[in-house]
Amino acid sequence: MEDSVWKTVMGLSLVRGIVPRTLFGLTAVAAIILIGILAFSGRRRRPHPLVASLVAATLAGAGGLLTTWMMSDVFMVFGVSLGWPVTLTVAGGFAGLGFVLAAAVTLRGARRALAVVLVPLVLASTALGVDSIYGEYRTIGNLVGYTPYPPLGSVTVRKASMSVGEWRDKARKDALPSMPDSGRVFAVDIPNTESKFKARKAMVYLPPAALSDRPPALPVMELLAGQPGSPGRLIDAGNIAATMNAYAAEHDGLAPIVLAPDQNGSAMHNSLCADTTRGNAETYLTKDVVNWATTTLPVARSARMWAMGGFSQGGTCTTQLVPRHPDIYGAMLPVDGELEPTDGSVETMVRRYFAGDRKAYDRQVPVNAIAATGTAGQALFAGAGKGDRKSVANMRTIAAAARAAGMETTELVVPGADHDWHAVQAVWNPGLDWFGARTGLGEMTKSLEEYPQVEVLQ
Repeated sequence: MEDSVWKTVMGLSLVRGIVPRTLFGLTAVAAIILIGILAFSGRRRRPHPLVASLVAATLAGAGGLLTTWMMSDVFMVFGVSLGWPVTLTVAGGFAGLGFVLAAAVTLRGARRALAVVLVPLVLASTALGVDSIYGEYRTIGNLVGYTPYPPLGSVTVRKASMSVGEWRDKARKDALPSMPDSGRVFAVDIPNTESKFKARKAMVYLPPAALSDRPPALPVMELLAGQPGSPGRLIDAGNIAATMNAYAAEHDGLAPIVLAPDQNGSAMHNSLCADTTRGNAETYLTKDVVNWATTTLPVARSARMWAMGGFSQGGTCTTQLVPRHPDIYGAMLPVDGELEPTDGSVETMVRRYFAGDRKAYDRQVPVNAIAATGTAGQALFAGAGKGDRKSVANMRTIAAAARAAGMETTELVVPGADHDWHAVQAVWNPGLDWFGARTGLGEMTKSLEEYPQVEVLQ
């Protein structure tokens, strides 16, 4: 019983439903009461308490707006622009804090207590507002690092016994093996046999066909979170299970197997997805993870059946690793990626990660990797939030390099999205159909222009 209650609490949504409605509602009601108190408590006082609080709110909001904008777009403290929706939400939070703190100074007794109570409510509401824009922490469990997924060892996974084409033939004859109604996500420790890279638990999505007693050899999408981030956050913020299950329901239980390995080792460490003095992340992702999957799961081995994708830093990793390993990966699906691995200045990275070898760093830059080892047999399906102008420009630069290498390229932007998980979901929705058609899971039934959340640039 206690375990069931705990799982229910951890599964509560932070972006819709009772949690945000309750928090925003309490904040609004308390704020209205406080405004009423201020309005009627200082008729003979100069300055009027309500006027003083409004002035404080205006000054604090302006200061918050300027500070956030400079951190986001001038000094680029976070590596990317936060976007105006986030900047304005944070500025609104500053304004709210200025208002309630000024009220707390003015009022006494229980009235002051109400203003003090509003401080954490304003902070929490602002944080939840920012999170709803990014779509990063979707549940309470995401926020506290809780992972609801069982270990992979809790189910029996069999080797492939047929091709995808044979599975589809059986589906037409109504002769498919028994399988569950939906796929599931599992947690697993992938051995770091060759790399010795210290990774966190990976997440694996297995579609219904993979959980049958005679599974087909399925295509694979190796997907990487951003930094900071984690495999579990990618699964949740990317809405992977629901998206894949919806696809499988329309394709006789077929969908790609999703591998979500940890490319960084911790939330605050950036491995650059390379083999460096700080860990062999590239070997882990392209050898340990791949070798484990091919020996443990019902996966296809052809490079055309393997794709890598990722968000933000994970998108950068995608465009640097896929062209460097054309024998493993045939497609890349990056969203909001950068032009090069980034953790400080290039000079700092060369010194800290590559022992002073500038050429070793340059080989990791996506456009250089594409030109050096990318092949015409590979394909790029890239996207970016339309409001994230830097990421849009990055995507166009990398796509141009991919076209020059003879690759099939697709470039999408997502109106109303910035550098956030909403862009990821919008891009990977048609991206899944595209990859499914590329690997024989099913045909695309509509053109990219018909998908409602994206605009096609190329």
